[in-house]
Order: sequence, then C-alpha cells, then structure tokens
Amino acid sequence: MEIYTIGFKEQHDFLRSTAAPILDINEDVVQTANAMLTTMARGNGIGLAGPQVGLLQRIFVAKITDEDPLVFINPELIATSPELSTYEEGCLSIPKQYADVKRPSLIQVQAWNTRGRPFTLEANGLLATLIQHEIDHLNGILFIDRVSEREKKKILNKFDVELSDHTKVE
Repeated sequence: MEIYTIGFKEQHDFLRSTAAPILDINEDVVQTANAMLTTMARGNGIGLAGPQVGLLQRIFVAKITDEDPLVFINPELIATSPELSTYEEGCLSIPKQYADVKRPSLIQVQAWNTRGRPFTLEANGLLATLIQHEIDHLNGILFIDRVSEREKKKILNKFDVELSDHTKVE
C-alpha cells in the first residue's frame, strides 16, 4: 500500500474526502486491516486511516504499545471530555511536520472489530489523541486544520499546497 501525502494534488484532494461506512466486514476487510498495519509499521507510524492509503472506507489501525494492534471499523466518538490535552502531532500524510494540537483529554469511541463485533473503548492520553486524529482523517480533516493559520501556512508552504484548500476546524 502507498501512503498518500499532501504533496501531490490528487492525493491531497483524496485526503480531503469523507470516507464511506464499511457495510460488510469480511475477509477483504481483514486483509485490508493487516495490509494497513504493515504499511503503518513500515512508515514508523502509530495510526493509519483508510484515506491515507487510497481507501475511502471508515477504517483505521493503531499501535502505540507492545500490545496487540487495534483495528477500528466504522468508528464513532460517542463522548469527549471538556478537559483538553495538547500533544505534538505528526502524520504519515504530512511527512516530517509536527505541531501542537489541543483535543479532548478523554474520549469514548464505538466501533467494530475485524470479527464483525461492536466494541466501546474509553481512552485518554496518546491513545485518545490518536483515535481523534484518525477519525478526523475519515472525515477529510488533517491535524493542520486544528492549528493556527500561521502554523498551517508554514507547513503547507513546504508542500506547495494552497492555504485556501480548507479552513481551520474549531
């Protein structure tokens, strides 16, 4: 799988698209998840969403510890805390660029696993940030949409991407 980056217009436009729900969790979806995990590891990432590998499907994978990787199919945030945390975020689709992003500290997410079973997960810290970052990808939002216009422009200028492509997300 190829990781899409904002440096190529067609890929940038694709990353700005909203992913569709997965209607049937079958062997193809399991193979996709496994391929995404391999691609994520090869890129030294901790999370990877469908649109980042050319799939407009609501799926993402995550692995931030030595524990088993996580697969989220059709994820939905069902609760967020009013308290915010700031983490320095990066993205495989915006290589070698980082910025501090504020997001809710504690979240609750509902999703399906590769066996077709629903689950609910409460997360805080880095995992909460990662989940929110990847769900943003499924909605065509990049972490640079959550920083100041000055910081966003500085990052986009390194990729020759127009600032007018998207506005700041609150």
